[in-house]
Amino acid sequence: MDVLEVKDLTKKFGKFTAVDKISFSLRKGEILGLLGPNGAGKTTTIQMLLGLTTPSTGSILYFGRDFENNKQESLSRINFTSAFNTLQNRITVLQNLLVFAGLYGVRDAKGKIMKLVEYFEIMHLLNERFKDLSTGQKTRINFIKALLNDPEIILMDEPTASLDPDIADKTLALIEDLKKTRKATILYTSHDMREVSRICDRVIFLNHGKIAAVDTPLNLTKKIEITTLRLTYDSDKKVLEKYLRDNELEYIFQDKNVVLVKTREKMVPKIIYGVTNHDIWITDIEIEKPTLEDVFLQISRT
Repeated sequence: MDVLEVKDLTKKFGKFTAVDKISFSLRKGEILGLLGPNGAGKTTTIQMLLGLTTPSTGSILYFGRDFENNKQESLSRINFTSAFNTLQNRITVLQNLLVFAGLYGVRDAKGKIMKLVEYFEIMHLLNERFKDLSTGQKTRINFIKALLNDPEIILMDEPTASLDPDIADKTLALIEDLKKTRKATILYTSHDMREVSRICDRVIFLNHGKIAAVDTPLNLTKKIEITTLRLTYDSDKKVLEKYLRDNELEYIFQDKNVVLVKTREKMVPKIIYGVTNHDIWITDIEIEKPTLEDVFLQISRT
């Protein structure tokens, strides 16, 4: 079941087209990555989905109903979080959350807040002013804010940006838990392809305001046929280099007794056989398959 449908969505700023007739859907219980280089149109798309920016043309449907004509109802069923969000700095965490609970019309607001605070293990921060919190702590508060109205869809704009690796990992674990325990539906933007591969069911790549690719992370990486073969050897470098050159292979000697060979995956066994058949002793073999990062770079450079 599609809970969000975007059809031919376009946003122009004068003569510049930031988003150019993009169409996609978000399924219930799915984590969908919205990816692309800076300036690709991700932020503008998120702003239109939140009603902060009016589309030039196209339509947005939440739960089968037109967003423009049912904005209040739609916004009551969704929420948004970002590492770049800032709440009211001069008041406490509890006061901030009570304000937002009031805006969302949450019943038994304090009880709901306490349950979420306990879940996110930040009870000790309730009476701290928001401005005095660390970046990781602020991220957790933003997550709580985004869950106050039990949203059916959560839009997440780079929620782990600028976080320490440990805090970022915990944040991803929380997102995974939200999907598992609450069956949360999430639209997720990030520049970290490793975390996208970890949590996203599908990804959309935007480039120059247009959709460049849509698929699962695994299927997208399969479209890049080049594999890197990393060989550690204990033999004469000149003999190995002659073999690689004679077979017109793309290679680079990365370190002493280590060579990287770029080739098609199906050619790997033949190369290994050929190397060993030239009396070159291989001490270690690593096959580095394409990653989502490679897909990102390929699309970004087009």
